Amino acid sequence: MERSRAVVTALIVVLSLFAVSHLYAQGGPEKESAPVRGGGDRLYDPKTVDTVSGEVGDIGIRARGKLYGLHAVLKTEKGEIEVHLGPAWYHDEQRLKIEPGDKIEVRGSRITFEGKPTILAAEVKKGEQVVKLRNDNGTPAWRRRGWR
Repeated sequence: MERSRAVVTALIVVLSLFAVSHLYAQGGPEKESAPVRGGGDRLYDPKTVDTVSGEVGDIGIRARGKLYGLHAVLKTEKGEIEVHLGPAWYHDEQRLKIEPGDKIEVRGSRITFEGKPTILAAEVKKGEQVVKLRNDNGTPAWRRRGWR
């Protein structure tokens, strides 16, 4: 009887871990967007919206303070600028692949973050593809609640 209870308990633990890991692998509600909710929304300022274009230098998933997600360095005519593009899983769903060397246009809020110029992207355009990341108030599209 004791052995059966141990086996059932172990099975429940394993299945619970599998379910949680599957949720996060599918871009669950808290995956990568949680840190942005705590920082990115409050940093976005509709009064500082600007459009920049250039060539993608470095791109990858990383954390910069509270801005965790897909970041790129955009090489513009005026120099390099860090661009926060939002959660990588959201970009995967949009099927927009951004790689080093790509020419893109980014519209977003120009801020200074950790002493460096940064753009919190609201829209990214690559060729004819356009992905909307935020509404005019800066609410992220991946949150969907009240998004328009």
